[in-house]
Amino acid sequence: MRILSLLLFATTPIRTLSEALRATYLVAGLVLLSLSLVAQAADPVEAFIEHMSKTQGFDATQLRKVLSKAHRRQDIIDRMNKPAEHTLNWGQYRKIFLKEKRINKGAEFWRRNEEALKRAEQTYGVAPQYIVAIIGVETFYGRIAGKDSVLDALYTLAFHYPKRSKFFTAELEKYLILTREEGLDPTRPKGSYAGAMGLGQFMPSSYLAYAVDFDGDGKRDIWNNETDAIGSVANYFARHGWKAGLPVTTPVSGVKPIHRKFIDAGLKPQFTLGKLRQAGLHIDPALGDDLETALFQLVTDKGPEYWAGLNNFYVITRYNHSELYAMAVYQLGERIREIH
Repeated sequence: MRILSLLLFATTPIRTLSEALRATYLVAGLVLLSLSLVAQAADPVEAFIEHMSKTQGFDATQLRKVLSKAHRRQDIIDRMNKPAEHTLNWGQYRKIFLKEKRINKGAEFWRRNEEALKRAEQTYGVAPQYIVAIIGVETFYGRIAGKDSVLDALYTLAFHYPKRSKFFTAELEKYLILTREEGLDPTRPKGSYAGAMGLGQFMPSSYLAYAVDFDGDGKRDIWNNETDAIGSVANYFARHGWKAGLPVTTPVSGVKPIHRKFIDAGLKPQFTLGKLRQAGLHIDPALGDDLETALFQLVTDKGPEYWAGLNNFYVITRYNHSELYAMAVYQLGERIREIH
């Protein structure tokens, strides 16, 4: 109505100087009001609040108060732009996660949670060493679970990191939903600079999809409850297709330039071990020809290593889309199993 009144006045014939001045002021006001409305419509935070109010039932005023407490963090953007692992080869990456202290702490974690790990294997079919290794690689068994405000991280990346804004806006939505469901103050949880949370470093969407109340206390506490974290990691693996009792990975030799097509096909299993053998590659004969696999290369200072990544290896990469990460989890798990 205010805009309509201004428009009607602005189009009325002008008879005096005072009317001309008044018209000038009103037209200027109309322009400023229009610019203000355009700015509000273009504000991604306000658009997000409106979306959450309409689709998820959040109170807009309360949500605006919550988001007013979030901070844009340039250090988070800087870390997103320069992830450390992208500069490391396998030999360097391995040294970080295969240290004796992490292995020994993993064995302690296993002994401390023996019953929960057995129950997780019975329930989800995932061998204990890989559950322990995920938690070991992600957070050193909870010692380095992240000190950044999850709200700050997701707010920053949703509204100030354009190249991944869509993804992190969705994660911010899921985060607000999970804090409402669990009765958490959104400003309190801490996590990684990318918004990953708890012992197993779940993103909010993963929390909603895979976190479980494994000890039956009515809460899905992946921050402080080791039993819930164990069940949640195992559930994540199972839901992504983990196959109980099957191998994860095995070395491959005899790789030549003509085999490059297998490596270039990616980490998702698309070939059988039999097909790789037919192509002249040497693989543990104890493994059946019908097992589906991928072929991947790890770079070291001493030259390349070649491995067959079977289905369960691929499942580990669903946690982090990196062959370095998945191999670190595999080898750490096997070392922990040896001394447990």
